[in-house]
Amino acid sequence: MATALALGRRGLGRVWPNPAVGCVIVDKAGIVAGRGWTQPGGRPHAETEALLRAGARAKDGTAYVTLEPCSHVGETAPCAEALIAAGISRVVAALEDPDGRVSGRGFDILRQAGIKVEEGLDEKIARFDQAGFLSRIERGRPMIALKTATSLDGRIATKEGNSKWITGPEARKHGHLLRATHDAILVGVGTALADNPRLDCRIAGFEGSSPIRIVLDTRLKLAEHSDLDLVARANEQETWVFTASKNPNSMSKMTAAGVRVFPTPVMGDGRLDVASVSEIIASEGVTRLLIEGGATVATSFIERSLVDRIHSFRGPQIIGGDGLAAIGPLGLVQVANGPRFIRQGLQSIDDDCAEFYVTIE
Repeated sequence: MATALALGRRGLGRVWPNPAVGCVIVDKAGIVAGRGWTQPGGRPHAETEALLRAGARAKDGTAYVTLEPCSHVGETAPCAEALIAAGISRVVAALEDPDGRVSGRGFDILRQAGIKVEEGLDEKIARFDQAGFLSRIERGRPMIALKTATSLDGRIATKEGNSKWITGPEARKHGHLLRATHDAILVGVGTALADNPRLDCRIAGFEGSSPIRIVLDTRLKLAEHSDLDLVARANEQETWVFTASKNPNSMSKMTAAGVRVFPTPVMGDGRLDVASVSEIIASEGVTRLLIEGGATVATSFIERSLVDRIHSFRGPQIIGGDGLAAIGPLGLVQVANGPRFIRQGLQSIDDDCAEFYVTIE
């Protein structure tokens, strides 16, 4: 199962709206006969790939799979039926699929065919890996991770807006790897205008893993900046803009550039309603969303309790109180009322420090 889980992670950021599943087929002699994981775009499924590699050795063997085999007919035949046809005698699954089209039916089909089914092996790990898929199905929004790169005193830029570079090249590579494991990456229009980011994955071998680029742009300012990469390369790397603007000229400019525009409601303070943004993103199939800036956007998601994970990179310098803070005002009176997270990882990357936190559920 540990191998199946590791295989499944290969699909993170590349298979949405499907889950990133891994599967290992062990023959009747106890020897691994086939391995598979969900392929880019979500097809073929992990079980199909593993069975293809196992061939005739799958008969009377065991399938270790990280999520319940599907039971519904989609673009491909149900994986449960494929396992039956291959002569598998036992299926060990980490997690039941909460999708209403499956939700235990895959297990039922297998048992009715005389296959022994065991559930729950390494379920906790599988739930962590499948957090995006589970969140979209169960909560109607993606799993949302916030990535910050700050000084020791929690600043993301100087008072003049300079931020290059707070962390070193190796830490920035880790940030690009994060992009590769998320379906979409989100920034505010302030970051887009100030930094002209590409928001792609620039690591050898991962060029094809760049996420969808999403910008929160209340007044559709991007329409007047066609030279920015987010607009100029929208036909190469998919770009979405969420806005409250109803200006037809601005909308036409964006559409002509290849940008998808999503009309979005605003909150009482005039900012875009990030809860609605999250729901719309999920309705488009996105399961894993990475927020990269800026402070206003990060604050909006934190205020609404929408941040599930934090990837914090810290450089070894001080910027000072006149610098731009990573998180804006939250209006807290008592420290105890602030959002709290549990640290799950700590790593030194050259002179920088990387920390990983998850929300307290």
